[in-house]
Amino acid sequence: MHDLNAADQLLHGEEQRVWGDAGYTGIHKRDEFTDRDVDWRIALRPGTRSKLTDPLQEMLEGIKASVRAKVEHPFRTIKQQFGYGKVRYRGLAKNTNRLYVLSAFTNLLRAEKYQAL
Repeated sequence: MHDLNAADQLLHGEEQRVWGDAGYTGIHKRDEFTDRDVDWRIALRPGTRSKLTDPLQEMLEGIKASVRAKVEHPFRTIKQQFGYGKVRYRGLAKNTNRLYVLSAFTNLLRAEKYQAL
C-alpha cells in the first residue's frame, strides 16, 4: 500500500504544514483532506522541476528538498550503517525495540559532532 492511501492515518489532524515528496502530489484534493486547513509543501515531480524557469520557484523547490534531506538522513543511517535495510520477522515487540535502540544510536552519532563544541 502506498503512503498516500494511508496518509489520513499518518496525520493527527493538528498539522499546520505537511511536507512530502513528489509521491504525495494531489493529496490536498482527496476527500479526507479537503476540509483541513493545512499548508501543503509537496515537492514537484523531477520532470516538472527540471522545466522550471522561475528562479523563485527553483529556490522554493530547493528548500523543500533541503527539509526532506534533513528528515531522511537518520533513516539512511539506520538502514545503511546498522543494516536494517531488510525487515526481519522477529515479532512486533522485538522489531519495535530494535528500532528504538537503532534510533538512539543514530542520535548519538549525530550528536557526536557537537560534542567538541
